[in-house]
Amino acid sequence: MKKILSLAITAALTLSLAACGSSSENGSNSTKDSTGTNSATSTEQRTLKLAALETAYGADVWKEITAAFESANPGVKVETTIDKNIEDVIGPGMKSGEFPDVIHLATGQPKGLTETFVKDNNLTDLSDVLSMTIPGESVTVKDKLIPGFTDTTITNPYNDGKTYLMPMFYSPTGLFYNEGLFEQKGWKVPTTWEEMWALGDQAKAEGISLFAYPTSGYFDSFFYALLNEVGSADFFTKVTHYNEGIWQTPEAQQTVELIGKLATYTEKTVPANANKDNFTKNQQLILDNKALFMPNGTWVVGEMSKAPRAEGFKWGFTALPAIKDGGDRYSYTFFEQIWIPAKAENADLAKQFIAYLYSDEAAAIFAKVGAIQPIKGMSDKLDGDNQLFYSIYDNGAKAAMGAFATTDPVEGVNISDAVFASIDSLVTGAKTQQQWVEGIIKASDALRGALK
Repeated sequence: MKKILSLAITAALTLSLAACGSSSENGSNSTKDSTGTNSATSTEQRTLKLAALETAYGADVWKEITAAFESANPGVKVETTIDKNIEDVIGPGMKSGEFPDVIHLATGQPKGLTETFVKDNNLTDLSDVLSMTIPGESVTVKDKLIPGFTDTTITNPYNDGKTYLMPMFYSPTGLFYNEGLFEQKGWKVPTTWEEMWALGDQAKAEGISLFAYPTSGYFDSFFYALLNEVGSADFFTKVTHYNEGIWQTPEAQQTVELIGKLATYTEKTVPANANKDNFTKNQQLILDNKALFMPNGTWVVGEMSKAPRAEGFKWGFTALPAIKDGGDRYSYTFFEQIWIPAKAENADLAKQFIAYLYSDEAAAIFAKVGAIQPIKGMSDKLDGDNQLFYSIYDNGAKAAMGAFATTDPVEGVNISDAVFASIDSLVTGAKTQQQWVEGIIKASDALRGALK
């Protein structure tokens, strides 16, 4: 699930060679001069501990990255812990004071480990990484990144002008569909919500649902893009910062009604499979022509690469329909993050490692498995499905980024549960639109005073 060009690395990241003793245990290669004194130097041994979530990109890509980093930095050994349940794997050690030096784990994961570190102010300030020169290149990390990715409430969670989480693999999100089916039926992809409802009625007559989703958590990207469409960036900011009264505005009412209506067009089997074990069954609905659209990210292609599909299937991808004809259409950009715990033993080395990840060499290694970073010019080097996905912003869609603002912990309150997890209940009818928005208002009221 979510829940991403090779150049030689120069000595920019090479660690200093320091004089050491003659013991073979520390890697020393020494000789004695005429006075019998050790005269040769030895390589300083340093260990960097990396913990990374294994996603659809696989574990091998991290092994290749760390091997390249070790090759460029004599004396550095990277110990990797890569697992699909990384939070469970590293959690016990951290409770006893053993922290990885660098962690690749995005916000929005079920266990919320990254959010916990944010809320507890247990992150290392990474602002200085932005000014570091990319190894083997003449530009800084900041100059290499696409503008905007380090100006979000995710990367800069405390509104203090500092960056604590660095953006890694990014994925334009939107609505995925079977372009082959649309060609066969002669259907046009809706550009407005009115067109969307009309197509939903037409598809229903042929036994096809308009909408499906993998899990309710996938409504985050959908929801954030929709907020921007309904009320622009200002409305988005007010909602995600829990402004008092924001859910009583006309824009909020329009948002609630649209999502409520979409729930009635959603394939009714979806909630039963909307979990980590069966979510691919919901994604399969698109491949089997049982549903037209689903919100997702570019990783879905890899996840479903071996799944059966209808004859003539071809991935299609579009931004959300506009609220009105000629209105703005948005595609939310989901991006993963990498960060350093405040108690990491080798924070300086971890920062050098993160800077290396934006090099052309590292970017090429990641790109081989479809893990695309927000680096300028990367989309020009893509082809096939990735060219389609990453060109969405070249075709008129606007990018939405950011998420609900970080707060101090409030017992019993989770904004993601209030907004997204309850979508299943809207689809099944267990909750009404009014009950849904009342839950959001209650959570927002509780979190407002706890803003970081």
